Amino acid sequence: MDREIPRWSVGVDPRADRVDPHGAADERTALAEWLDWHRRTLIAKVVGLDDEQARRRAVPPSDLNLLGLLRHMVEVERGWFRRCFAGLDVSPLYYGSAHPTGDPDGDMHPGESDTVQEALAAWEQEVAFARAAVDAASSFDDLSATRRDRSPEQPNLRWIMVHMIEEYARHNGHADLLRECIDGSVGD
Repeated sequence: MDREIPRWSVGVDPRADRVDPHGAADERTALAEWLDWHRRTLIAKVVGLDDEQARRRAVPPSDLNLLGLLRHMVEVERGWFRRCFAGLDVSPLYYGSAHPTGDPDGDMHPGESDTVQEALAAWEQEVAFARAAVDAASSFDDLSATRRDRSPEQPNLRWIMVHMIEEYARHNGHADLLRECIDGSVGD
């Protein structure tokens, strides 16, 4: 079942073109549609906030914030699709040596100069790479080029897709609470 999944760019409301996944889709379509649905859900939680609101740690005592979650998902997309699946040697963008203080959780700890616009642009770039990698794969049985610390063996693309859906779904729950505390917005 081939269905074009609408693409969006920074500044476009992702809720406007978020398409509910087909109920009777084949595996490739179902996993791609569910992953894109969850991607759009996270972005919908960030769109409309200014940088200060997006950095706000709105659910004490947690230091979670929406900009941090977005930057974290940039790193998750980058880690699983560029590093693991494609086997590319790319550095982190927001944590460790990429962070001004070397913070190993720097993706979750944005500074005053970090912006939603920059994070959305980086996220879009990683999602575009991920989509291209998935589109180019011959099968969801294709093994990743490398193993990651979290997987006991080289995962196949199917495992990576399911893991990505899980990762977004978990963080979308966090995003729901954060956004409601910031400005009262609710909904999926």
